[in-house]
Parts: sequence; C-alpha cells; structure tokens
Amino acid sequence: MTPTPLLGSRTLDRRTARTLPPGPRWPTLVQTVLFASHRKTFFPRMRARYGDVFTIRLVPSSRVVVVLSRPEHMHEVFRTAPSVMHAGEGNTVLRPIMGDHSLLLIDDEDHARMRRQLMPAFLGNALRGYADMIGELARADVAKWPVGVPFRLHDRMRDLTLEVILQVVFGVTDSDRLAELRPLVDKVVSVSPVIMLGGFYPRLLRFPPWRTYLDVQRRVDEILYAEIAARRKNLAGRNDVLSRLLAAGTWSDTELRDQLVTLLLAGHETTATGLAWAFHELARRPEELRAAQRAADEGDDARLEAITKEALRLHPVVYQVGRRVTETVEIAGYRLPRGTTIMPAMGLLHADNAHYPEPTEFRPDRFLSDNPPSPSTWLPFGGGARRCIGAGFSLLEATEILRAALTHYTLRPTTPTPEKPKPRNVTLVPSQGCTVTATPR
Repeated sequence: MTPTPLLGSRTLDRRTARTLPPGPRWPTLVQTVLFASHRKTFFPRMRARYGDVFTIRLVPSSRVVVVLSRPEHMHEVFRTAPSVMHAGEGNTVLRPIMGDHSLLLIDDEDHARMRRQLMPAFLGNALRGYADMIGELARADVAKWPVGVPFRLHDRMRDLTLEVILQVVFGVTDSDRLAELRPLVDKVVSVSPVIMLGGFYPRLLRFPPWRTYLDVQRRVDEILYAEIAARRKNLAGRNDVLSRLLAAGTWSDTELRDQLVTLLLAGHETTATGLAWAFHELARRPEELRAAQRAADEGDDARLEAITKEALRLHPVVYQVGRRVTETVEIAGYRLPRGTTIMPAMGLLHADNAHYPEPTEFRPDRFLSDNPPSPSTWLPFGGGARRCIGAGFSLLEATEILRAALTHYTLRPTTPTPEKPKPRNVTLVPSQGCTVTATPR
C-alpha cells in the first residue's frame, strides 16, 4: 500500500492554507517543541485564542495538524471509515520499535484482521482469567513497599506493570529468563523521543544511540521468539495472553512478536502512570482515601474503577491521538484535504467544564452517579475502530493493584503542593514520581 503523502510545506498551496482552521504562525520547530514538552498548557492556550478547532505545524515536513476539542467533532473522526482515517500512518515514528505488523501501524483490512485475532484474548472470560494472576503479582510487590519513608510510587508502578507484562502477557515465569528479560525490557520501554526520531530519519539507525537501542531490542526479540516457539509446542494449562493468542488465531512468529512489543510499549507506561496519578490524588485527599480503602476491603470494584477513570480524566496520560486522512473530508465544518493530520485532543475534552463541572477537582463519584459522564466525553483509550484493544485489561489491572495497596497501607504526600505533569515520551507523568509515604493500616 502506498503511504498517503503528508500535507505539509511541500504539498500545501496558499489557497488551501487559507481554508484551514486558524492557528499560530510561529516556526514549525517552535510549535513542535511546545507540543512535545508543554502540550498540557500549549493546547489550552491555542484553544482559548483560536477556538475549538485550530491548526498547528509539526515536524517532519512542517505537516499540517488540525486539533479537535469537542466530542461531536471527535465522534465525526471516530465514525469515519477507517480506510479514510489512517491511524497507522500517523504512528510511523514507532515502526523501528514496534515492527511492520504492529496493530498501531497497520490500516484497512490488515488492521481489521489483526484486531479480530487479538480480541478474544481481551474480552470476557479471558479478562477474568487474568485477575488472579495480576492480584498475586500486586500483593507480592506491595508487601515490599518501604514503610514510613518517602518513595517514588511511579517507579514502583512501572516495575509492577512491567512484571504483569512479562508474566501475564508474555507468559514468562522462569526465574532465570525473567532475570535476563527485566533489564533488557526496561531499556526497550524507556525509549526516548530522540530514539523515536529514527522512525522519521532511518539513516540515524546506523549510529549510536539508535544502534545501541536496536541491539538491545534484538536481544529481547531473540528471547520472545524462543518463547513463541516453546509455546507453540505446548499450550496445555496456559492462561497468559500469548498462549490465548496462539490458541485463537493464525499468526506468523513476526506478527506475534510485533503484537507483544506493541502491548509492552502501549500497556506498560500508560497503566503505571494512570495508577501513579490515582495514588497521588488519593494521598492528598483523606476522605477519598478512606472511601477507596473501604472499597478495597469490601470488594467494591465499581469504586476502584471509578478512581482509575477519574485519574485518567484529570491527568490524561496520552493527551491526543492522530489520524492521517487518505482523501478530502469534511470535519468540524472544515474541508480538510488528503494528507491532513487530524488530532483529537482528549486532554482538552476532559478539562472542559461543559462536560465535567469543576474539571480541576478529583471526584470519582462522577462515574458512580445516576448521570455519569457520557462515553463520548471520556476517551482516554481513544475511540472508534482504533480504540485501545487493551482498555479492559488496563482497568482490570488498575483495580487489582489499587485493591492490593489500599488494603495494606495509608498513603500521605510528602509535599504540600500537588505534583505537576511533565512529558515522558508520549505520556504525561507526575514530575516528582508521585512521592508518598506509606504506613500500615
């Protein structure tokens, strides 16, 4: 399939430029730096100045990016045929890391086929089958938390969600293999924006630090391929995601490898960060913490899930998603030409007081009321045919980890002021790592 050319400095004529939504005229590099490093303040300021729909320019090629902030406009994007709204083409920067067959990088029938094969491992009985495994790992980790001294809870969450990926998703349980994988996989998931530039400029991959990163990735691949080969020979009694994928679909080894790495990169940092923000908010609110502890004691999973949902609303881990249009479309009242990048900004939507009264307040009860937020206004996992396939797994994982921690500890913040978000690759994380003190209940 021939990629859709970007609408940018080389393909945008003056007449078309005049029909685009308004936006800043600053140099592309300035806008790119602001987007990469300060999007949680940059986007609200652009919306305040230019309205609900605005245009920015980003590298490469000074590409035209139209940002959306209203739910009805996002719905237009998500309901448009996937063949017209290519998400895979918007994620090409990830290709050297995730591989050609990654669910995040393919479009059209390839995407539909791969998604059909993945879905059985993330629905219904399969999801419920992971709960015990995740709970056991969570309880074992929580038992090792430092007591009475400040520690960075985000780091603990990253370690724990990595362990969930290795054992519950990859199905690796051998202690020696785990000891070898942990430091290697940690380097893979710690990919920096500089490394990701290799997706735009492939010649960089021949030089350090890109070559060094790919060397680590190759060693991880060797281990994954060995696990895939061993699993093909014996699936009996296995309930991990890899085993369920093998049982439910027809895969090449390369396709499986690419999906496993995608699940690793998409499901590790995001879940860990969402949990860190949830604990950060609970630690600062004694009444909410006590309510959460009661929920953990009594098995009130609805409240534990509501805590996660509100944390993801208030602190969007992924602030926006992207689509590249393959033909001229009309979105949000604008006629957008082929090659335009469209960016629904869920972070702007989640902070809109038209949908969330007192949007800066942490209020899990929003999701437990008789009139909870509409699904069209809560989009931390995206929407439409490209909605995150692991959304249910992530919420289940968060519920089990919250339960394990809250039944054991009371948490207190170490500073009087809330932590601000800071960018970490494509996510926004607590600037001080969600530093807390835990005391036994």
